[in-house]
Parts: sequence; structure tokens; C-alpha cells
Amino acid sequence: MIKDWRNFTAIVIVSVLGILLFYVQTDGFTAFTAETARVNKLKEEQPTFPDVQFEDSKDRIYSFSEFEDKYVAITFVYTACTGVCPQLEMNFAQLYDGIPPEYIEDDIVFLTISFDPERDDPETLERYRMYFGSDGDTWRMARISDPEELNTLLQEFGVIVIPDGEGDFSHNSAFYLVDRDRKLVEVMDYTMIPEAIDTVVSILDNDAKN
Repeated sequence: MIKDWRNFTAIVIVSVLGILLFYVQTDGFTAFTAETARVNKLKEEQPTFPDVQFEDSKDRIYSFSEFEDKYVAITFVYTACTGVCPQLEMNFAQLYDGIPPEYIEDDIVFLTISFDPERDDPETLERYRMYFGSDGDTWRMARISDPEELNTLLQEFGVIVIPDGEGDFSHNSAFYLVDRDRKLVEVMDYTMIPEAIDTVVSILDNDAKN
């Protein structure tokens, strides 16, 4: 009887500790995966887009201040990707098309950032831009040539990029939205396009009213 009671007590203690650990690791049961927890943390902390220098598909060089006082919708890719990146950009095009035209350019611009600057030179980015129907102005494709600046941005925005040693990368993917003050205000599931459109339009509508 005593042995059975001890076994029962041990099982209860282990179960409670497991639940507590799961609670902590999932931000109080609100996140059930590491990726969801990461996104929730980004939304809570709202990191500021760092001061980096871009070189885009039109050979233009500028800092993030180029988009001063505008919202910026962002994706991170590398053009040699044959996995998620093409779908990410096709969905990004749908997000772009879902934004009311009166908001495009004056209130929001789109930016695709390559994390493979050695291969993704302006000429390569230009071909990539044309493939997805980007106009090169209100939706730009650019690289960050400085490795330190690039790594700082990826770290600040929770973008995980792991090279496989053979020219490809394992990486996470999402739609990111930066506000007029350069704060990251939304990280959206790139597969849920209508929801992403609703989120961005709602933010722009509310901003227009204030």
C-alpha cells in the first residue's frame, strides 16, 4: 500500500512539473510550438528595424530611411531557393494585390530582402523581381551586402537562417510588417493570405483615422 502511494505521488509530481514546464515553454499555453512562441515574443518586444544599407535590383543604394514615415511589408528569401521561397513570394504578391491601391506607395511599400547577398546581386534580383511581377518601386527586392548589418537584422527580427554547406539554407518564413516608426508590429503566417490582408488593411485603416 505504501509503495503504491509513493508511486502515485511520484507520478503526480512528475506530471505537475511537466505541465509547469510546458506552461513556461509555451508562454502560458498560448504557444504550442517554438515558432509560435518566437513570433509572440517578437510581437511583444516590437524590435526596431536597424539602420542597414540596401542595394536593390535597380542598383540603387539607400538606408531604411528611404521608407521614412511608411509602413513596410517584408519577406526574407534567397533567390536560389527551390523550396518555400517561391511560394512565399507568390503569396506576397497576393498580399500586395489585396491592399487598396490608395495605400500603396504613400502609406505602405513592400520589400523582399535577400539573406544571400553574395549570389543575389542586383542583376539576379532584377530577374527575380520580374518573375513575381514586382514593380521595383512600391515592391522592391534588395540585398544587404554588409554581413554584420545583415546578421543584426536577422537576429533582431528572429529570422533563422542555417546554411547547409552546399549553397542552400534552412530558414523560417513569414510576412513581417514594420510601422512608420520602424517598429515590427506584425508577424503573419504567409500561408494565411486573406487573414494577412485583413490584418494589414485594418492597421492601415486605423492609422488613416488617427
